[in-house]
Amino acid sequence: MQHSSINMVNNREDLILATLSSSQKLHSENFEYKSLFLNSIAPDETNARFLPSVFIENEHARQFTERKLSKKQLVDLYDAEGQVIIGKDCIVNCLKYASSDWKKANQTIESIIELGENISVSEVIQAPTVYPLDGNKYQILTGHRRFFALIFTYGLDHAAQFKVYDSKPLLYKVKQFQENASREDLPQYGKLQAFLSAMHEIDGIDQARLKIGEKKMTVRDKAKNLGVSMGAFDNYNVLTRYSEVIQAYEKGLSASFVKVKKVILECEQNYRELHDKKVLSLGDKRQIGEQIVARLSGKNTASKTSKTYHLKKISQVDVLKKLLFMDVSTLETDIDWTSLNWEDHDQVNKALESLLEKLT
Repeated sequence: MQHSSINMVNNREDLILATLSSSQKLHSENFEYKSLFLNSIAPDETNARFLPSVFIENEHARQFTERKLSKKQLVDLYDAEGQVIIGKDCIVNCLKYASSDWKKANQTIESIIELGENISVSEVIQAPTVYPLDGNKYQILTGHRRFFALIFTYGLDHAAQFKVYDSKPLLYKVKQFQENASREDLPQYGKLQAFLSAMHEIDGIDQARLKIGEKKMTVRDKAKNLGVSMGAFDNYNVLTRYSEVIQAYEKGLSASFVKVKKVILECEQNYRELHDKKVLSLGDKRQIGEQIVARLSGKNTASKTSKTYHLKKISQVDVLKKLLFMDVSTLETDIDWTSLNWEDHDQVNKALESLLEKLT
């Protein structure tokens, strides 16, 4: 199984390399709009917003809603333990009760039901996108919740409009991110996961470019390929810098990206000042990640009050002796020691830096 997945990655890299080497464009896939039966379509299990689901026949959905079939009978019939059953006017959470996955599924179920109610009175504004599989089947690329809502509203034997690509897009994770990044109604955790998956494909482009003698993509190029502004790209980069932040969103953190980005940057700055570091090691990042989580959960962290006074490294012994054995405040240094605010760490550190310059 692992060997197969490695082959898939290599084949994908070869495709990217071949596309870059030719006159084709990476985002030039052909598509058309088609009416497809819902029972011919499968969700994408690698999508961060994917709901582990089992689709049931209209008759069984009707029997369940009329209480002629119990939940246990339905679960046994479709081997649906640990999944979500979806059918016409029927959606049942069969994941482990009260688990984090069960809670997340419930939130998604609520949004599917709400979306289904909207679909029942008006058409889907944006058609879900799919690409063909073997045997006249298709796989969802974007629009999972809309697809689930269509099944919930109309049942499996209904036909609906889809945007159908001729084949699986070369950069399908980038495609998913492009469509969903600007959608306010999507879970933040899903957006971050989608960004990481899309960036994995962007990195693949970079590797292919190097192989054909081209330079790596610039940050502006990457943002353009993802269909976001430079500011949004920077936000995603900062937010995905720490796995602890992604895990916090997965566990239900609802704070805005802007607020969390500010916390991350403050924790990094405080840590650098406290430890006088410019480059952060993996160990440093682990500690910063813990501080970020503490801040996001409302706990105080030591770094919050950890501003320090510091001197630059001294390489001359005579300068060190002057600092140790002389009253440097009496020297002519143009530093007004009497008006210095000793509680202002930045002001004092600048004075110490100036003093060292005068002594050398």
